[in-house]
Amino acid sequence: MPEPLGPSRRVTAAKMGAWALLWPPLLLAGLLGQPPGALAQAQYCSVNKTYFEVEENTSVTEPLVDIHVPAGLEVTLGPSSTPFAFRILRNQLFLNVTPDYEENSLLQAELRCERGGSLVTQTRVIVSVLDINDNSPEFSFTTKEISVEEDTKVSSTVIPETELEAKDPDVNDILFYTLQEETTGASDYFSLVGANRPALRLDRPLDFDKRPKMAFRLLVRDTPEEDVEPSHTATATLVLNVMPADLRPPWFLPCSFSDGYVCIQAQYLGAVPTGHILPSPLVLRPGPIYAEDGDRGINQRIIYSIQDGNVNGTFIIHPDSGNLTMARSVPSPMTFLLLVKGQQADLTRYSVTQVTVRAVAAAGSPPHFPQSLYRGTVALGSGAGVAVKDKAAPTQPLRIQAQDPEFPDLNSAITYRITNHSHFRMEGEVVLTATTLLQAGTFYAEVEANNTVTLGTTTTVIEIQVSEQEPPPTAQTSEPGTSQPMTPGVSRSTAPSGMPGGRPSEDRRFSAVDMATLGGVLGALLLLAVLGLAILVHKHYGPRLKCCSGKAPEPEPLGSDNPAFQPDHKTNWAPAPGPTHDPKPSETPPVLTEPTTPSLTSPGPEAPGPSPPGSGPESPAAAHSGESPAAVRSILTKERRPEGGYKAVWFGEDIGAEADVVVLNAPTPDVDGAGDSSGDEDEGGWGRGPHDAPGNDSTYI
Repeated sequence: MPEPLGPSRRVTAAKMGAWALLWPPLLLAGLLGQPPGALAQAQYCSVNKTYFEVEENTSVTEPLVDIHVPAGLEVTLGPSSTPFAFRILRNQLFLNVTPDYEENSLLQAELRCERGGSLVTQTRVIVSVLDINDNSPEFSFTTKEISVEEDTKVSSTVIPETELEAKDPDVNDILFYTLQEETTGASDYFSLVGANRPALRLDRPLDFDKRPKMAFRLLVRDTPEEDVEPSHTATATLVLNVMPADLRPPWFLPCSFSDGYVCIQAQYLGAVPTGHILPSPLVLRPGPIYAEDGDRGINQRIIYSIQDGNVNGTFIIHPDSGNLTMARSVPSPMTFLLLVKGQQADLTRYSVTQVTVRAVAAAGSPPHFPQSLYRGTVALGSGAGVAVKDKAAPTQPLRIQAQDPEFPDLNSAITYRITNHSHFRMEGEVVLTATTLLQAGTFYAEVEANNTVTLGTTTTVIEIQVSEQEPPPTAQTSEPGTSQPMTPGVSRSTAPSGMPGGRPSEDRRFSAVDMATLGGVLGALLLLAVLGLAILVHKHYGPRLKCCSGKAPEPEPLGSDNPAFQPDHKTNWAPAPGPTHDPKPSETPPVLTEPTTPSLTSPGPEAPGPSPPGSGPESPAAAHSGESPAAVRSILTKERRPEGGYKAVWFGEDIGAEADVVVLNAPTPDVDGAGDSSGDEDEGGWGRGPHDAPGNDSTYI
């Protein structure tokens, strides 16, 4: 049993107990860097703050905290400090890096207080990095392409959310998604489940024919609104390929859509003659029997068959082409209602249509050509089998087509052949050469059209022009002034430059020397023509000019003026004496008068004198009274008078008959001694004697 303590020992024990009670707080205070009292501050390292908050991406240059280090002690960074994040400089703690929340959200500095290498105390300083919106969201893909079945149910999720969501390094950010169409009308088919849920959903039935492929742009933003700062976005592309599904049966064409999904298909009509078997497939309206898969993306092969209405097995349908042919003839007029089935090759879907065929008695009417003459062209030297070109359209072959007026559906049964020419032949409706064409010219061939069903025939004519081919552009050119030899018997036709068949504008036939020679020849001919005209004028008007070149003639006595010679505005167009019958007003010939010759000298007060014979106008009264032969008589006459000194226009016996009109210009006997050139006339026209030929004193009009 221990010995009881005395009073002094009790006081000492009490003091020691007090120290024991104070030691844990002092130790804790040393660890936290806050020593209680001046004595602890003098014995341990300490800081006045151990927790800090710093936004990421912020560069802190000031010291975080000052470290109190007593004499004899030193402070260092412990191994548990964040590497490279802090440094101690002159008993001050600095942040050594720019904090990044995404790299390290909490930084720690361990301060070790040592004396002589022995640890006295250690203190931890904590730096919490605050997150800010400094990163953009990211998709795990740039373009995502998927296939969607055409029969996918509405409201189905086509692409799940996990495949379309984006990632944002800013943990606290909330992402917002938007679907933007790149294919017009695509947004009518697809949408997102929600603004924060990027799952793609189908909103309406797909249609491969209308929208086989659609594209979208998926956009994500880390803020609800666009105008918020900072705000970051990212985009990706979605491509959806619609896979066709077997939804529609075959459709007989032509057909018309009623609502875009159901096509009202055609029914077919045709006619056949009784008592005949057509050699070729039937010609039906509105066209041949033809069906195609309603799902064009699948496009299954169609198989045709006759299900009903084929009385006595009259018709046969080809299972692949759908062509309807006759197996036997129809003895009497009747109507066939054929039920034709078109089924997909996979036997999943089919359709039926009705084909109405009327058997009509053939009347034997011949076919008809719309033209009675066809014109074609072909090049000289063309070999056998060359198509004759249509002259109206040189780039197209010449086609000869006939039609049966009673059986227009039987036009395919019409055959053609050329009956009278061995150089050409028919191949269907096209005209071909049957041999090499060695002769140029225009040939006429008869084409016969024969309806093999009704046995009616008709013919038409083809005009085929065989012309020489155009020479190549590299033809040899001749030297100036020389000409190229031509092949005998071959004519060479030229066309204007720029026209079909013409030579290029650079192909010049004549040189400058040739043109100069031609100009000289034409000039000489012109000079000769002028000289001839001068001689002719002198010969016919020489006496008049000679008589007028002297003294001016004296006026004739009163009453001798010829009233027929008047100015142009007073010309007398009264009918002259003619045949006894009265012509129609339209046949009445006008009175032809000879205008007066104006005097070549100016009028003056000279004494009147006798005028030279034939130089002045004479009265028609004198002509009718039988005076001088040189007197002026009527220029319209029915008889050719042998007397000279006057001019006359002579007609035949019938004034309405076609006859030559001759102006007799015989000078008077006293002028240059010219003789009379008139002669006898034959019945109804000119005589054929030597004097009836046109002489130097007669002028034909």
